[in-house]
Amino acid sequence: MALHFQSLAELETLCTHLYVGTDLTERIEAEKALLELIDSPECLSKCQLLLEQGTTSYAQLLAATCLSKLVTRMNPLPVEQRIDIRNYILNYVASQPKLAPFAIQALIQVIAKLTKLGWFEVQKDEFVFRDIIADVKKFLQGTVEHCIIGVIILSELTQEMNLVDYSRPSAKHRKVATSFRDTSLKDILVLACSLLKQVLAKPLNLQDQDQQNLVMQVLKLVLSCLSFDFIGSSADESADDLCSVQIPTTWRTIFLEPETLELFFNLYHSLPPLLSQLALSCLVQFASTRRSLFSSPERAKYLGNLIKGVKRILENPQGLSDPGNYHEFCRFLARLKTNYQLGELVLVKEYAEVIGLIANFTITSLQHWEFAPNSVHYLLTLWQRMVASVPFVKSAEPHLLDTYAPEITKAFITSRLESVAIVVRDNLDDPLDDTATVFQQLEQLCTVSRCEYEKTCTLLVQLFDQNAQNYQKLLHSASGLAVDMAIQEASLASTVINSQPCSSQTVTSKQKALEVAGEEELREQMYSADNTVRHPSYHCVSAGRLAWLIYFVGTVVGGRLTYTSTDEHDAMDGELSCRVFQLISLMDTRLPRCTNEKIELAILWFLDQFRKTYVGDQLQRTSKVYARMSEVLGITDDNHILETFMTKIVTNLKYWGRCEPVISRTLQFLNDLSVGYILLKKLVKIDAVKFMLKNHTSEHFPFLGISDTYSLSDLRCRTTFYTALTRLLMVDLGEDEDEFENFMLPLTVSFETVLQIFNNNFKQEEVKRMLIGLARDLRGIAFALNTKTSYTMLFDWMYPAYLPVLQRAVERWYGEPACTTPILKLLAELMQNRSQRLNFDVSSPNGILLFREASKMICTYGNQILSLGSLSKDQIYPMKLKGISICYSALKSALCGNYVSFGVFKLYGDNHFDNVLEAFVKMLLSVSHSDLLQYRKLSQSYYPLLECLTQDHMSFITNLEPPVLLYVLTSLSEGLTTLDTVVSSSCCTSLDYMVTYLFKHLAKEGKKPLQCRESVQAGQRLLHFMQRNPDVLQQMMSVLMNTIVFEDCRNQWSVSRPLLGLILLNEKYFSELRASLINSQPLPKQEVLAQCFRNLMEGVEQNLSVKNRDRFTQNLSVFRRDVAEALRSDGTTELCSLDMMS
Repeated sequence: MALHFQSLAELETLCTHLYVGTDLTERIEAEKALLELIDSPECLSKCQLLLEQGTTSYAQLLAATCLSKLVTRMNPLPVEQRIDIRNYILNYVASQPKLAPFAIQALIQVIAKLTKLGWFEVQKDEFVFRDIIADVKKFLQGTVEHCIIGVIILSELTQEMNLVDYSRPSAKHRKVATSFRDTSLKDILVLACSLLKQVLAKPLNLQDQDQQNLVMQVLKLVLSCLSFDFIGSSADESADDLCSVQIPTTWRTIFLEPETLELFFNLYHSLPPLLSQLALSCLVQFASTRRSLFSSPERAKYLGNLIKGVKRILENPQGLSDPGNYHEFCRFLARLKTNYQLGELVLVKEYAEVIGLIANFTITSLQHWEFAPNSVHYLLTLWQRMVASVPFVKSAEPHLLDTYAPEITKAFITSRLESVAIVVRDNLDDPLDDTATVFQQLEQLCTVSRCEYEKTCTLLVQLFDQNAQNYQKLLHSASGLAVDMAIQEASLASTVINSQPCSSQTVTSKQKALEVAGEEELREQMYSADNTVRHPSYHCVSAGRLAWLIYFVGTVVGGRLTYTSTDEHDAMDGELSCRVFQLISLMDTRLPRCTNEKIELAILWFLDQFRKTYVGDQLQRTSKVYARMSEVLGITDDNHILETFMTKIVTNLKYWGRCEPVISRTLQFLNDLSVGYILLKKLVKIDAVKFMLKNHTSEHFPFLGISDTYSLSDLRCRTTFYTALTRLLMVDLGEDEDEFENFMLPLTVSFETVLQIFNNNFKQEEVKRMLIGLARDLRGIAFALNTKTSYTMLFDWMYPAYLPVLQRAVERWYGEPACTTPILKLLAELMQNRSQRLNFDVSSPNGILLFREASKMICTYGNQILSLGSLSKDQIYPMKLKGISICYSALKSALCGNYVSFGVFKLYGDNHFDNVLEAFVKMLLSVSHSDLLQYRKLSQSYYPLLECLTQDHMSFITNLEPPVLLYVLTSLSEGLTTLDTVVSSSCCTSLDYMVTYLFKHLAKEGKKPLQCRESVQAGQRLLHFMQRNPDVLQQMMSVLMNTIVFEDCRNQWSVSRPLLGLILLNEKYFSELRASLINSQPLPKQEVLAQCFRNLMEGVEQNLSVKNRDRFTQNLSVFRRDVAEALRSDGTTELCSLDMMS
């Protein structure tokens, strides 16, 4: 397409459409034009025109975008041209310091990319792109605007050097980044710190926007230096509480100077919040410095300086009122415990004072729960790790955690209870609705709460009794009904506590008086003089408080697994647990009249924590947890607890059918209970379980229904339900077919209903919903049937009566993933030969019959889905690729399941096998190579399927049309370079099978002309294809050698297997690759590399026997190590010439 813009006006119109236009069509056209401009020979002249004569900032941005794409192309511009571009941009920004910030940044990014990509470029024995720091120093001698530009250049360069470009070899990136770290990064940090010292040395004019901007850019530069990936670990930023900054040893002197830390603490106290939070971010990195950088005395001194800084901040907390500062300070505190041991912290002189200040700060933070809620995680991390370290502290110095940890726990509990009324009153977002955050915080709290557990238990008993009474009165007042079961009165609490070991640890009379006064105030608000409820919102307050308390009880019970416990602690767990079990009984007796979702979810959390802690194969029958529970509830052991669990599950499934969160959490709890043989043996004896096994219908469990009233959004939870239920059925099922038929009766009725509707009056929506539910039910059942006998019962039930129904559904609703996905997933599950369950008797044709049905369904889906035509990017995966990936997964399970003899199909003229392979090819050709690798589930089903085909069905591969075979081989070549080791290993194995097949054909050629004529012809077809397309195997050899020499090869064994065959088939090309690598090195290294290659093939014969392959694999391991050592240079080698792919 010819360029349709020549003049400046046309180029600026392109800018407008690209950056500020609202018309989507115009923007797409502008993007196409941009790509066309980059490929145009006039690109540089047009960019210069935009920069020099453009009237808007978007003109400069367009020029910068074009230049950025131009200089990062895989085929780089000549070095002289790149130097000219860099110098031009440097002069341009120096002459135009008042450009829009985004335009300056975009242009500086071009300089950073040029510098990184040309880091090893040499002209006249000089590295031409490394003089950037000298150029920046010229900027620093100019005006404030020029200083800002200079600092931004260094900051962008540091970030660019740290940025991994996955389109290029990772070894190249590490080589450049390491060289930059060793030659320049320290100098940049020292320069930035000196600039900050100059800032502090003279009075700050905080009203001067330019000066503020300069300080901000310098602090960002320091942060970029300290956040550099020094050792190539590529730490996950989302796990920043686990990070340790691997500062180079050469930087020790900077970190040992007390003035360095003092500088940033002074900056925090001197700067406004927008800037001071950057200073704190730098201090977070300083606190995360690796321990091994210092000797023990140096580390103690460094830690002492950090603690002094913490003390100073907490004694002057005004800056922490800013959310940014507050968040960074919380991160700073968490990093202290991440990097330093409690035994080291207690030895610091100011520890006792500072731990008290941190405790007060934490308590204040917890009380102001609405302020920066995302920062609480870091404070709880600090206390969790401190408390968890107590058993390992050997120092005689007091750690004082037994004093402060209970206060932290109490502050968390009381603050959450107090928040409920505020949330209801002001109609705020309820923290309880964010279950992910709640669970995370509770899991951190559970460790802290077990420190001085008696105090926590006393507090929870008191609060629980008071709030349970209030809630009981509300229920009584709301319904006007007498309540038969009562939660223990508050007066009983003191008696209960006095009978427990925690009696000595009671709250002070003043604290108790305050708490009681608070409760009385709440009661006065809730009730009028005649003891009736004043307003419905008080019901929400009472329910919310009770939900929090149930969560807390579950948390402290679960904390038993994280902290040293005693029999007394188990008894306290029993005290708390029996109250929740009583509440469960109260709540369930009032269903369905009175329900509260928050309380139900909290109860399920408690039950799950109790299960993890006290129910299981390792449970000690003498556990003291049942002491109090046996007195109050008659629960004497885990058998009684399991009965309580199952009764609760049945009740929830019966009455909460319209509440998806409660149903899904209940079913997950049931599923967790059904894992483990010993528990299953106990569960099947319980009446509630027997009831479920005989009555799993919508009449008893409404969530199984299909009416709009009760049905869940997508019925997914039904799979979980039937998985657990079938596990329970399997315990005593044996070979009892009648029992299985009875269990399947509700599903039989549903399928017969579907058949009638299909054959008579067709109600589309009703049938569709029924089939979705049935598919999910059957998938859950099939997943749990892991024996041949039980699976055979299911297959006999499904075939031939009901499998055709599912096929008809796929044929009818192929364009509706909500219907086809559950059915295809059921098919994929049925094809899984897990635990050899599909190894039918020798007289049974079931394996072949199952494959025939699968073939029909895959062919039906494959042929229909291709009729959808082209789909948009956001629709292609849900509408098409997801279904294809499930089909591939099902086919792979069939091919490698060893329950079908595929030669039988051809022998008896059955075309089902050929049809499904044809459908596989059709679906494959409708998918682009980029989509194959972009969608992980698709790639992880396609490549293992291809591995099965190349292992056992090479005749099918060799019979493919040349364009199809080329597509398959290209997908293999691209898969070899992916970072997903599952995919790359599958590609290596597939390639190995193909290369081995070809090698064996060449070895046999001419020996047996009359025998196995068909096999010989297949080998000839593959050989002719490879001879016509020699670059295919050569390309893959290049990729594998490149991976071995330059990449972080995580599956070296897999890579070595096909590589030997490729070398033996392409010895000439291998010699060229070897010569290319050797000649790219300096003379002293050439002989070393030549010896490495000689050692690689030493003792390797011209065959692919297992023994010969193993020898080559061993040699390759030594070769990789020796080449890496040889290439480890002082930076004088131009690494870009080592890429054999270029």
